Amino acid sequence: MAQRGVPAVLPDNPFQDPAAVQPWPGSERAALDAYNPFESSAPLPPYQAPSAAPPPLPAAGMPPPQAAAQPPRKASPTEPRNYGSYGTQASAAAATAELLKRQEELNRKAEELDRRERELQNAALGGAASRLNNWPPLPSFCPVKPCFYQDIPVEIPADFQKTVSTMYYLWMASTIALFLNFLSSLAWFCVEPSSGSGFGLSILWALLYTPCSFVCWYRPMYKAFRSDSSFNFFVFFFVFFAQNVMYVLQAIGIPNWGFSGWILSLIALRKNTAVAVMMILVSLFFTAVAVLGIIMLKKIHSLYRRTGASFQKAQEEFAAGVFSNQAVRTAAANAAAGAATNAFRAP
Repeated sequence: MAQRGVPAVLPDNPFQDPAAVQPWPGSERAALDAYNPFESSAPLPPYQAPSAAPPPLPAAGMPPPQAAAQPPRKASPTEPRNYGSYGTQASAAAATAELLKRQEELNRKAEELDRRERELQNAALGGAASRLNNWPPLPSFCPVKPCFYQDIPVEIPADFQKTVSTMYYLWMASTIALFLNFLSSLAWFCVEPSSGSGFGLSILWALLYTPCSFVCWYRPMYKAFRSDSSFNFFVFFFVFFAQNVMYVLQAIGIPNWGFSGWILSLIALRKNTAVAVMMILVSLFFTAVAVLGIIMLKKIHSLYRRTGASFQKAQEEFAAGVFSNQAVRTAAANAAAGAATNAFRAP
């Protein structure tokens, strides 16, 4: 049975296949018949393709053939191109601006870290001698030189820099409050001459509390966060608690204590309104300082409890600091030598 697509009867002679015996064009066939490779060394005549037959003419009544489809016209360089909607372009521009802002912030942080690293390396190589004191910031022509070295971004860890800066601003606010208290006490002394003791005490508080508060509670707090010192933490808590009590007394304003607080402001309101208004402003200042002092005391105490410090650690640090002090060791050696000399001289 014949398969589909294959003729049922195949020719016996394959050379009788119409495809094989199809005649070539006359001139080319004659040239090939006349060519003998054994008699002549002439090259084989080149093959010439038959000329293409002209396209058939369309029959009568038939439409002419359609022309080939033209390729799509390219946009002119002057024509605007559509790169996306306006919202997409705006969001891309905003994202680029945000990335540039973050890059600038990272560059600033990298520069700050490099500066801090150089400061720490210089401090480690040169010790305390390479760090010049920079506080209080006095002019160069002043005969009194700075007494302390203070650089919060360099010496304080990043987690506690905000707390230490807030305490520094609190100390400055208390100093300004004492100066305003001196002015209001002077005004009250001009109105009420019998309040001379309060005016004198206001001068004493301004001159005494300004340096003592810095040395007694701010510097211990600064050193405690700088080196995680339990001993300095205990000193700070003890002194700053007493300082907060004084803040509250300043805000209350007991007469003849040198503080223009609320009680004295109400008394002055009966005699002179202008002086009373000045005292009320000072009372508000004292109240704000007292409230901020209590808040910061609680905050620093919570930070202290998370650091793992203890009273035993504070005792160990105190003992190590005392025995490492050169003056203390010299005094102890002299005392021991004197005791040994007296023991040998005794009969």
